[in-house]
Amino acid sequence: MGALFHPQSPQAEAISTLFQYVLLLAAIIFLVVSALVVYSILRYRARPGATEPRRTFGSRKAEITWTAIPLLIVSALFILTVRTMAFVDAPRQPTQAPDLNITGHQWWWEARYPNGAVTVHEIHIPVGRRLLAEIQSADVIHDFWVPQLARKMDAVPGRSAYIWLEADTPGTYQGTCSEFCGMQHAWMRFQIIAESEPQFSAWVEHQAAPPPPPGAGLPAEGARIYQQKCQDCHTRNGPSLDHIASRKILGGDLPNTPDNLARWSATPQSIKPGNHMPDQPLSPQDLRAVVAYLGSLP
Repeated sequence: MGALFHPQSPQAEAISTLFQYVLLLAAIIFLVVSALVVYSILRYRARPGATEPRRTFGSRKAEITWTAIPLLIVSALFILTVRTMAFVDAPRQPTQAPDLNITGHQWWWEARYPNGAVTVHEIHIPVGRRLLAEIQSADVIHDFWVPQLARKMDAVPGRSAYIWLEADTPGTYQGTCSEFCGMQHAWMRFQIIAESEPQFSAWVEHQAAPPPPPGAGLPAEGARIYQQKCQDCHTRNGPSLDHIASRKILGGDLPNTPDNLARWSATPQSIKPGNHMPDQPLSPQDLRAVVAYLGSLP
């Protein structure tokens, strides 16, 4: 709820303003109705010796009033809502190519940029520039939502939806899937990182470049183990691990530390039960080598 009162994009500002109008109108209606109820209780309460009050059957003025006022209220809300929708909604069939493609998986988010950069769990955008994002799903219905930046948007299998992503100020904004999609739905979280245009350009170019070859020793041994046991799955179905060392989070909101990376590499089911990565029977030495290799992918 707090995010609705602290919008950080023009789209979120429009949604927040509409919400505040509706909230204010609802408060006024509540106060008016409460005042009328209290007045009626006090004015028409039974008194000792009072006679039966006179009954009034029908009142054209009252009927017109209680019909016209709700009609005006609903009409005003309709106009405000349509204006907000027209401003917030991206075109369903845009003529321009999307600036990035976002795909929901059970239970992680993947973002692909036109230059080939791929990232997981975190999405970078330039401050002050509106991006057109294509929202898709790889399996079941998900819902992409960053409360401070954008409206909710369903990710439906076999369909593409579009949304504007924009941030007024630099920062990290929390996002989540807001459509129940399985047992780990609550941990299907991600971050939007808004940064200056030069920082964004440098980041997206770095992410598109192939990771450097592993150094000698443990990283080289870890690369060999990764190629034997992990690479095929992560190439076909799983999230890309290129540049994983530069990511801030793993598997939802788990901080990307060597200890957490080791836990996630060996026993992912203990962290996010039901995810599609099985536990890996790695010896302590092999696990250290794999973590050293992954840690060398900035």
